Amino acid sequence: MPDPWGFTRAPRQTTPRRPVDVRIRDWSEVYESGGVEHVREQAGRCMDCGVPFCHSACPLGNLIPEWNDLVWRDDWALASERLHATNNFPEFTGRLCPAPCEPACVLSINAELSGGPVTIKSVEQAIADRAVAEGWNTPQVPDRQSGRRVAVVGSGPAGLAAAQQLTRAGHSVYVYERDDKIGGLLRYGIPDFKMDKRLIDARVVQMRAEGTVFRTNTEVGGAGIPAAVLRRRYDAVVLSGGALKGRELPIPGREFAGIHQAMTYLTDANRARESGGGPSIDARGKRVVIIGGGDTAADCLGTAHRQGATDVVQLDVHPQPPLTPHASTPWPTWPLMYRESAAHEEGGTRRFAVSTLRFVGGGDPTVPGLGGSGADGWSDADPAAAVDEAAEPDEAAGPDEAAGPDEAAGSGAAVTGIEVAELLEADQAGRSVRTGATGEPFVVRADLVLLAIGFAGPDDEDLFTGLGVARDEAGRVQRSADYSTAAPGVFVAGDAGRGASLVVWAIAEGRAVAAAVDRYLEGFTTLPAPVAADAVPLS
Repeated sequence: MPDPWGFTRAPRQTTPRRPVDVRIRDWSEVYESGGVEHVREQAGRCMDCGVPFCHSACPLGNLIPEWNDLVWRDDWALASERLHATNNFPEFTGRLCPAPCEPACVLSINAELSGGPVTIKSVEQAIADRAVAEGWNTPQVPDRQSGRRVAVVGSGPAGLAAAQQLTRAGHSVYVYERDDKIGGLLRYGIPDFKMDKRLIDARVVQMRAEGTVFRTNTEVGGAGIPAAVLRRRYDAVVLSGGALKGRELPIPGREFAGIHQAMTYLTDANRARESGGGPSIDARGKRVVIIGGGDTAADCLGTAHRQGATDVVQLDVHPQPPLTPHASTPWPTWPLMYRESAAHEEGGTRRFAVSTLRFVGGGDPTVPGLGGSGADGWSDADPAAAVDEAAEPDEAAGPDEAAGPDEAAGSGAAVTGIEVAELLEADQAGRSVRTGATGEPFVVRADLVLLAIGFAGPDDEDLFTGLGVARDEAGRVQRSADYSTAAPGVFVAGDAGRGASLVVWAIAEGRAVAAAVDRYLEGFTTLPAPVAADAVPLS
């Protein structure tokens, strides 16, 4: 085990973030390096529990106590080996995973007494970054070739993990990506301030050296490679295209210009970053309203800050969670509690238990107070405006001038606000819930509205139809516990089958589907399968 005194002498200390006034001026990663001794001390807080519940909360089954011990002993190379034994891309998860392993840490049972859980995520990232810096991520070229060909459609984390595992098993793997660069959602859905995209490039170099073949700018299904041709060319097909179709908000005024799906906005911003050009959907000088309260909404928030938004308001239909874990989510489950991301630290206003009634555009005269705006970005009709503080909006440019290039075809009508109402809350068994009743409507001024209210499944209908795979009512591709679909030789992994989920689940499913495909092709497999397709998070 690590330091026998562990948490009794070393308090929990998370990796520091760069100062807000510095980081919002660039797109570099938010977190600073913790330093070797800092990371070793934090790893030493791990007690190598007899029953490490952190394993149970991690779908990859990461050997957390083992690499904590090795880091504390300053054996970083072996720590990297143990980390990579269960995770193909720890530099991705160390940055993007919300770390369900941490609330499952035994030290979380009584955080006041123990000082809190081990900073598992920070230690993981430190190991992964050390491996990159030292050049330890060398290609693992298979010593034999099976003669089997596998197509992987989609190059997100699930597709990349599946491709790497199958290549190392000796199969010829071809990854198809419709975008111009490999990475899928990692590349164009995740802002640079959360993950430097050079990490993806480094893994692509490694995988190419191992034998994986990448085909970018290639559509599969529809106007691209026909599904029938794909099946003739390959012995097996893995569908790992993600679930990027945004959930809609069908309320009056949705047709106004300036209202976008969050992923459309993020993809545009990230493409602009890659190309060095300007975004076509730009928050600069605008009042931005983000509808939704999850990670995607936070990514939009941080992006809007860096683009120079005048004011940002985030609306969440759910009541504000408690500041401490709610009794309904006891250890070792993921706790219901209030959280602030780095983007929230950077500014903006959050409103909870708010229902959106309609979008307002073109100076609608039927909405009281739309013509004026207070210093907090809320209309004069807002009865609760004084409780929120935000940046002073730029009154020099009216909403029509700030609407941007996304004008409604022919009409030029742009969104200027959102009529909303607070949802009344009731206490049920100590938990705040929505009652459905609403308070008096009021208007939030907006020049740009981003919908971050979840995803409605994958958007590859032509491909699915051509392959003969079915979808469920949520839009997910139907599959068995072994990731196989109704079409022989066709498997599905990641968000396309599970629905929108975490990067750690995507990588776990990519590893598991590789084992299923290997078994299908060879009759047996020695590849690890960390999760079944019907596995659910610890809850």
